[in-house]
Amino acid sequence: MNKGGLEVRRKGFEHERELARRLFREGFAVIRAPASGAKVFRLIYPDVVAIFKGRVLVFEVKAYSSFRPVYIDARRYERLMNFAERAGGEAFLAFKLVGTGEWRLVPFTKLEKTKSGVYRCGIGQLEIAEKLEDVIRRVKGGQGHALLGRTPT
Repeated sequence: MNKGGLEVRRKGFEHERELARRLFREGFAVIRAPASGAKVFRLIYPDVVAIFKGRVLVFEVKAYSSFRPVYIDARRYERLMNFAERAGGEAFLAFKLVGTGEWRLVPFTKLEKTKSGVYRCGIGQLEIAEKLEDVIRRVKGGQGHALLGRTPT
C-alpha cells in the first residue's frame, strides 16, 4: 500500500475510534474491530459494534468533508447485514461530516442497490439521516427496540 493509502486508513481508524469512544461515554459496551476491512479468514467485520442493555448496533464508518454519495460493495453489505442479524441488531452506515464533528446514521436497510450491484447512500439520504445523538437518546430512552424494528422479548 502506498504512503497516501496508509494515511487514509489511519484517518479512517481515527474516526472509528472517535465513534467508539463517544458511544462508550454514553454507556454503551463498544468494540472496534481492528480487522475491519481486512481479509482475515475471509470474514468481514463491522467497524464498530455497540451494545446497550441488549440492543445491538453495528456500524460501517465513513468520513468525508462534505455530503457525498457513499458506496458499499455487495459482499461487504451482505456480510455486515448477516453479522447484525446473527447478533439480533441493526446495521448502520455511520457518516461523519469531517470538520463539524457531526455524525449521521443511515440504516443499511435504507441503502439502495445499484444496477452494478453495489449499495448506495445518496446525498439526500445523508442530509435527512438521524444524528447520532438522536439515536443514542432513543436507544437509551427505552425506545431502542422500536428503533430496531423489534419488540422486547
